[in-house]
Amino acid sequence: MVQHRQFSQQGGISSQLLVIIGLLVLVVGLTSLSAWLYMQYIDQKTNVDSKIAVAEAAARKVQSEEDDIKIKAVEEEPNREFVGPEDYGGLSFQYPKNWSVYVADDPSTDGTKYSAYLSPIIVPPIDSKNARFALMVSIENAAFDKELDSYRARIEKGELKSSPIKVNDHDGTRLDGNFNKDIRGSAALFRVRDKTITITSQAETFKEYFDEILKTIDFND
Repeated sequence: MVQHRQFSQQGGISSQLLVIIGLLVLVVGLTSLSAWLYMQYIDQKTNVDSKIAVAEAAARKVQSEEDDIKIKAVEEEPNREFVGPEDYGGLSFQYPKNWSVYVADDPSTDGTKYSAYLSPIIVPPIDSKNARFALMVSIENAAFDKELDSYRARIEKGELKSSPIKVNDHDGTRLDGNFNKDIRGSAALFRVRDKTITITSQAETFKEYFDEILKTIDFND
């Protein structure tokens, strides 16, 4: 009877030991599996991060190359864009990039007219009697017909030649000849709402530039 009880106890102990050993094996296996999965995750993450870094570097290189192309294109572009105040029609045109611009009258402060002067390199003093400007821009709160009439006497005398022009669907009048005894050049007048745009070149030296600039003139009617 005692011997039978000992065998039963030994059998129970053996079963428990097997269960414990099985659990230990399972724990070790799960731990190993977890470690393996974690290493796989780290490896994959490293690969993904590396690919992202490579892709970002490639994207930055492409963007840098595109920016360089744009900058080079701007540097090689022979012209710049002139843009006037929106309230005065938003006048725009292309002019040589080595010209300077001086805004003498701004409607935001003056409220009656807008005027700007353009000349190669440096704009001379606008109050100088000897100054000759490559281009003068004037936008005034004045009727187109009234502004054109201010040249009527010289047109009738033949000192100025008047001819109709159309630029980017904008009708206007071009004047060529002597504006006074000292100034011979060209001008173009356009109607914009209740105002008049007058663009003048004060020397025949700039006539070729004036003709090219005139082709690019645009504004909001």
